[in-house]
Amino acid sequence: MSAFLFCLAFRTRCWLLVTGYSFFNQKRATSNQYKIRGKKMNSQQIMILGVGCILYSDEGFGVRVIEKIQKNYTFPDNVTIVDGGVLGVNLLGVISQPDHLIVVDAIRNKGNTGDLYRLEGDAIPERIRAKNSLHQVDFLEALTLCQALDKVPETVIVGVEPEDIEKLSIELTPAIQKKVDSVIDMVLSELDRLGVSYKKGASKNVPCSPI
Repeated sequence: MSAFLFCLAFRTRCWLLVTGYSFFNQKRATSNQYKIRGKKMNSQQIMILGVGCILYSDEGFGVRVIEKIQKNYTFPDNVTIVDGGVLGVNLLGVISQPDHLIVVDAIRNKGNTGDLYRLEGDAIPERIRAKNSLHQVDFLEALTLCQALDKVPETVIVGVEPEDIEKLSIELTPAIQKKVDSVIDMVLSELDRLGVSYKKGASKNVPCSPI
């Protein structure tokens, strides 16, 4: 009975978060059209956030991607790289700061191992709910709270269909390791869309904060 009640409470929480996120996301989309028009794109704050647990193989994909991004690219001062781990709702104070948020994570979408995904808008809560991951649900809760505070960033999630997120290992599976560079290209494409300049080569000036 206790397991049943836990599952019921978990699913109810997911439904409430999805409903709340969708409502505030529609409101934010309308207001952001006016904010972006009146603000130079290159003056906006942009955060690249890697989330996931590196102890469970492909679950740590997002963190591994941002580690390689930090090692191989230099960004301007308005771009911040953050290792969000599995902190979920505790990221509220961090993700409420930027104007644009690019999240990298493993994404279960009932596809084939290695499939690449880009999520935005209402697709975000639907995929998070389907994954049934506690850290993802908490992350959605943090986004919803940002919207309630009118401090929500324009959010895009990019990632890959994982092969194994249950095995205790600090290494990505070979199939997913091969997708790291492809997802890095997706992140860079998002920066191109936002008009951000960058160049290859590590920089000690770009913060990569393990929170």
